[in-house]
Amino acid sequence: MQLPIVAPAPIVTAHAEIFRDLFENRCQFHHFQNYLTGLIVLDNKSLANITRCVLESADKTNLSRFFSEAPWFQERVNDRRLTYLLQQTQAVRGPKADAALILDDTLCEHVGSLFDYVDRHYNHSNDTYPLAHNPVTSYYVSGPVRFPVDLQLYRRYEECTQWETFVQKHFPDRPIPKTKKERARFHKAVDPILLADPDFQKLHEQFRTKIDLGIALLEAAIQHKVPFRVLLFDSWYLSEELVSMARYRKKDWISLLKKNRNLETNSFVLKDAAGQAIRLEGPHIAVEDLVPLIPSTAYREVTVGDTTYWTFTLAVRLPGLGKVRLVVSFKSAELTGTYAVLVSNRVDWDAQRIITLYLQRWPIETFYQDSKGHLGLDTYRMRSTEAIGKHWCLVFVAYAFLHLDCLPPSPTKGSLPLKTIGEACRQQAQALIEALILYAHEQLQRGQQAVDIFATLFAKQQPVMTR
Repeated sequence: MQLPIVAPAPIVTAHAEIFRDLFENRCQFHHFQNYLTGLIVLDNKSLANITRCVLESADKTNLSRFFSEAPWFQERVNDRRLTYLLQQTQAVRGPKADAALILDDTLCEHVGSLFDYVDRHYNHSNDTYPLAHNPVTSYYVSGPVRFPVDLQLYRRYEECTQWETFVQKHFPDRPIPKTKKERARFHKAVDPILLADPDFQKLHEQFRTKIDLGIALLEAAIQHKVPFRVLLFDSWYLSEELVSMARYRKKDWISLLKKNRNLETNSFVLKDAAGQAIRLEGPHIAVEDLVPLIPSTAYREVTVGDTTYWTFTLAVRLPGLGKVRLVVSFKSAELTGTYAVLVSNRVDWDAQRIITLYLQRWPIETFYQDSKGHLGLDTYRMRSTEAIGKHWCLVFVAYAFLHLDCLPPSPTKGSLPLKTIGEACRQQAQALIEALILYAHEQLQRGQQAVDIFATLFAKQQPVMTR
């Protein structure tokens, strides 16, 4: 949509008042409403374009100052959003035992290096290293209810510590290797010397791994009293630290397991098709070496929703993680093609429950798609960390408003949102077109000429003539 906006989107008007006291004055609150509206209905979500399209907005610099200077705090807005969402969804959520908190991260790619903390991050989908920000997100799923909880920006060690600068300072004659393995060896050689530098040591202590950020997001969700029992994450986050924190917080967990992870061979007995124990050499065996040894007769058919899986499950011990339940899953009855391996601390759960719960991780993927495709999660042009964080915060608010509009009024077991975020955005755009038509009609009724009305509506969208 690229038409003049004569009023906030109806969904913004319906929910925004709950945030009113978090802004100092009426102008800040209008910026809040206008920006949310722009995120929801405009294709071009830049500050300049939102200002051009909103009829009663001031110039772009005012909206820019709303992010860079205005004294409102994203943490308070996010706290209010979560409190409001939990209140509004209380009657719609499923049981706490089946509710999940998901940990994952995404790339917000950019062109140019003028953004605070932008760096080259690995994109596993196409094996590239684009310039990007890499936020780690926690996301809540309970029945048809699903929304982001919080976000932490991950910064690579070398960017966070200004590692290359300190290498040049202490080792001016040594070139920094380019390849991954050589760079890792170089780190081992120079980092002990760098850590003796107090300035580098201070930056080193500020570094947080994705696991650290995941633990912080888990703690924040508990502090916000988000009602969940299961923690879901992919193999990147499967670590002793995160599992230990989940155990301490009395949360169950399910993860994908990398196929090169080792299992303790003395913790289980694997039998062949004749029922005889298979002898395994050594104290450990990799998952990818174990799967070919599993007889086809040991697999069981499991149906989740409309999909059938052929699964084998086993209680084993993973070094550093203790006793877990392993689920090997094929989509083919012939046990061909790729397979997935899930792992959970709940050794008493069967394959169907583990798969059913882990499939709840998928909504965070659709959240990233929706928030980038419809709400501009990755299309910001702010350069400061504070302004970028506020943008992400308001994307979360816009998503929350839209999600509330998607929920069924009377949920049943297994119910889903009634419509997609994209459909909700289009409905809001249609409502604003209706508001624009009614506005024009009202001005005509008051005696204004059509040419004057159009001149007013499109005045800020006219290209600036330069000599």
